[in-house]
Amino acid sequence: MTLREWTSRRALIPADLPPKGKGSPAQFTWQTILLLRVAVLLRDRFHFELQPHQTLFASLKAGLQRTSFIALWGKSLILRGGSGWSLVEDADGPPLAEDAVVIRLQSHLEALSAGFSLPHPTQLSGQLELFVGRPIDVATIGVNAARAGKAREAASTPRRRLA
Repeated sequence: MTLREWTSRRALIPADLPPKGKGSPAQFTWQTILLLRVAVLLRDRFHFELQPHQTLFASLKAGLQRTSFIALWGKSLILRGGSGWSLVEDADGPPLAEDAVVIRLQSHLEALSAGFSLPHPTQLSGQLELFVGRPIDVATIGVNAARAGKAREAASTPRRRLA
């Protein structure tokens, strides 16, 4: 089944940016692709009828948009019924207090990490780099600051006109 089938014809999980016209592609964020992977899992493995769960998918999409990619590593998605869901740590702790569907996110996140070139948490020390850093020479900063100060001073000194 193609993305168009899931997002347009069935209108199950909408694209993040719909196509501008015929022949132009829709655009999807990693959150939407993760949600589509969960939907495929529910349909193919557990034989869920997905249309009745549109409110669940809308709730999941809103929740995933507020969650960082790195924060999802080591988590499972708990579907509680209706539009109820939560994220819990993957741990062999006590069983759930109520019936629920548990989806381990690890394999999905690994696929997204490779497909979208997203970071793998074992490669990070906490936070994503927005800009590639360069080593800074403190001595050069001091020299440049002194030059900038002299330039400002020269610019602000009143100039006399010679007649």
